[in-house]
Amino acid sequence: MSTVSLEFGSTLADCLAKTVAADGRLADAAAVIAACAEAAVDVSEVIGRGMLGGADLAATGNHNSDGDVQKALDVLAHERFTEALRGAPVAVVASEEAEGMMPLNPGAPLAVAIDPLDGSSNIGVNMAVGSIFGIRPVVAGAADSIAAFTTPGSEQIAAGFVTYGPATSLVITLGHGTQIYTLDRATRTFRLTHPRIEVVAAAKEYAINASNARNWDGPVKAYIEDCLRGSEGPLDKDFNMRWLGSLVADAQRVLLRGGVFLYPGDNRKGYAQGRLRLLYEAAPIAMLMEQAGAGAIDGERRILDIRATGIHERVPLIFGSLDEVACVAKYYDGRNAAAGRSPLFGQRGLMRS
Repeated sequence: MSTVSLEFGSTLADCLAKTVAADGRLADAAAVIAACAEAAVDVSEVIGRGMLGGADLAATGNHNSDGDVQKALDVLAHERFTEALRGAPVAVVASEEAEGMMPLNPGAPLAVAIDPLDGSSNIGVNMAVGSIFGIRPVVAGAADSIAAFTTPGSEQIAAGFVTYGPATSLVITLGHGTQIYTLDRATRTFRLTHPRIEVVAAAKEYAINASNARNWDGPVKAYIEDCLRGSEGPLDKDFNMRWLGSLVADAQRVLLRGGVFLYPGDNRKGYAQGRLRLLYEAAPIAMLMEQAGAGAIDGERRILDIRATGIHERVPLIFGSLDEVACVAKYYDGRNAAAGRSPLFGQRGLMRS
């Protein structure tokens, strides 16, 4: 399929229709994206009203699949997206807010992995949060519906995320580039604002939670150490660090400005594989990044090559500008001979007490 020409300001509905006209095989995935967009508008309105929105931040007393205490907004987002997906060609859903898979429409061709409200703890301080989803084909003839979720991420047909921030943005791909749509609140319509994202190959920003430095493994310590050395170190440039603590916001920044994001595994209990989930966080983000000319790895493997063994499996995640991701990969496989030679991580170094 040749790249579809999409015009700035076009509605999401018009862009999806044009995409399906060019490739009818994408009709079902386009319907799922439209359903997710509809749910996102409702969630955006509630989030935008804050404590006035009727769904407060109080804990529900329940826990999600990650063991985190659910808040009312987590439940609201989960229910709203599930309701919308019932009206789409979706056979089964894997949601962070549900322990097991959720059957919706038996015989439908698609499966959806979704984090309905990523980073909900940030709402209390008015920071950006989001929703993340990946769309996969159902595996024909499979005895168990989990088969749709144990194929590699490269089997995804489409992916997207929503950022609920100063503006509400919908970032999507149907396998032919990455676009960003912005919600026109007056008409409750998403309109195209970035027809084709192309992430710069090299940049001078990295995002990581530096408070965990003492727990990082050797390759991550060495890489960040050399970033801190700036133009005096082997990377030969001065870096800025950015960390929003919101995966969708960090991902959108990388898409628009480049750089690299790292959420590695570390030696804390329960963090050996990081905390991000492969199916409904890492794989959709990886597809969006690759479709924008960026990369995504777990340190050693391409994220989209990894097969999940369970719907809530965790994975380390590193994504961003191709040159920066490739640089991090060199630290993991030992190809960067300069790594680890500065004293910053020594006994009394800057990053260790």
